[in-house]
This record gives sequence, structure tokens and C-alpha cells, in this order.
Amino acid sequence: MLAAHLTSLSRSRLKALILEGQVKVGTAPIRDPAYHVTPGETITIDLPEAAEAEPKGEAIALDIVYEDDDIIVIDKPAGLVVHPAAGHATGTLVNALIAHCGASLSGIGGVRRPGIVHRLDKDTSGLMVAAKNDRAHQSLSAQFADHGRTGALARGYLAFAWGVLSRPHGTIDAPLDRHPHSREKMAVRNGGREAVTHYEVRETFNAQDGKPVASLLALRLETGRTHQIRVHLAHIGHPLLGDSVYGPHFKTKASQLGPASRAALTVLGRQALHAYLLVLEHPRSGEILRWERPLPEDLHSLRGALEAAR
Repeated sequence: MLAAHLTSLSRSRLKALILEGQVKVGTAPIRDPAYHVTPGETITIDLPEAAEAEPKGEAIALDIVYEDDDIIVIDKPAGLVVHPAAGHATGTLVNALIAHCGASLSGIGGVRRPGIVHRLDKDTSGLMVAAKNDRAHQSLSAQFADHGRTGALARGYLAFAWGVLSRPHGTIDAPLDRHPHSREKMAVRNGGREAVTHYEVRETFNAQDGKPVASLLALRLETGRTHQIRVHLAHIGHPLLGDSVYGPHFKTKASQLGPASRAALTVLGRQALHAYLLVLEHPRSGEILRWERPLPEDLHSLRGALEAAR
């Protein structure tokens, strides 16, 4: 009878709920799936939240920069999602790490993101570290929470931004919170969480008319907020090249570029951001480790096209 009224639940699912004591007559659980409901009885069903599926290992190639019994450092390509989420249940870095590291991967991060202590956006390339055991996870998590204020941790990024910043180096200190009208975006908002980004102008590039049109920046994070670099640069009027979320109004800027630069930007198809530097204290030995990775091929080609136009 219940199955006839609850068409959203299969008979097998309903039976399981009854055996688990989730179906009650009044306040008393029903334990018998064959129970006959009497007219006038009040039936309640407690539907527990669906448990997250455990990610499975997948044979996805990894560019491994460093690996030992405690940590693994990889150069993440653009397009690779870090951990499973809605719309990306498979094909993620976590799936690749599970296949590569096996049962040793730290579980502190939870079912959906084992070993993960920080993240990069899907379309941001560069260096990431993951913990291969719980001891390493605790150490790395503490270092990332400190953001290098008292320890060795440092994260450096290379970014191509529209325009030329007014000063050769500086700091963007602006709090971030969810965008008031788009929950998938972040925005600078009073009362938001502290967010600090330091920048240095490395190169400037000219448009076809010889006037400056873009810059190559080196950035260091003092905090680690979602989309921090992208939002901060857009906030000061210099969004990343290729950033369709935070710099859509700058698409017309591409018309100022030379043909080779426009072609390179079109092929890029993502925000021009690369995590080139990672420094941390090894969780077991205490040794200060440093890794640098050059621009990937797509950003290297963009840089070459922009330089040729100068």
C-alpha cells in the first residue's frame, strides 16, 4: 500500500527503509515490510540524506613533480577538476590520485576529496600537493591555514591581465564573499572574509597601435579564498585574459591585439592563470622544499604572441 502512494521510492528502497526502522506508525517503527496499514493510522518516513558515493580510482595520467611516502606534488593541467562534485563525478584529480596512490591516500579530507589540502580552479594549471597519509594531511592543512604568515608555505602564480597596473608592485586587500546575485561567483564585499593578494608586474605588452594592452604578473597569495586572484584583479579593473566569468566585458579588448595574439587567446579558451611556485615544509623531515614549473604550452604560446607584437 505504501508503495502505491510513494511512487518516488522503489519497492526495494521502501523495504530497506522499513528494515532500518525509518518507517513509523505514530512513534513506533515498523519492522515488517508486510505490515498492513489500518485506515486512520499516521505513517511517517524518515529519509536519510543520501551518502556521498566513494570515488573510484581511474587511470588518468599525472605530471608528477615530486613524490615520497608522505606527499605527492603534481603539475595539474588546465581542464582537470580537482575533486568530485555535481557534474563532475568522475575524471577528477582525486580519481587519478586514488588509482596512483591506492589505500595510502589520506582520508582526513572526507570521502569525496581524500588527500586534498588545497585546490586550483578547473581551468587553472599548475602545482598542487596532496597528502598520502593522515599525518602529512594534518601538517599540510596547518601550513595552508597559516598561509605562510609564520611558516615556509608560499604559492606563486603567473597571470596575464588586461591593461597595465598603475604601480609595478603592490597589494590588493579586499574582503571576499559570495556574489549577491550569483552563488557560483565570488565578489568583493564589505564584511566578507579577509583576502590579500600581492602582485608584481613582470612584463607589459602592446596593442597593434603600440599602446600597452596587457601585463604579465607574478602574484603571491596571503590568503586562499575561492577565485581570489580572478576576483581581485577584476576588482581593480585588470581581469585575467580569457576569464569569461570575471572579465566578460573585456572581450572587445581582444580586437586591439595583433592577429597572432588574438589567435593564441582564442585557442587558450580559459583564464590565463598558472600556479608556477610552491614552497612548503615537508611534514616528516621538516625540510623546506621548493618547486617551480614553467608556463604550460598554451600560456607559453600566448606569451610569445604578445611579445612578438611589442
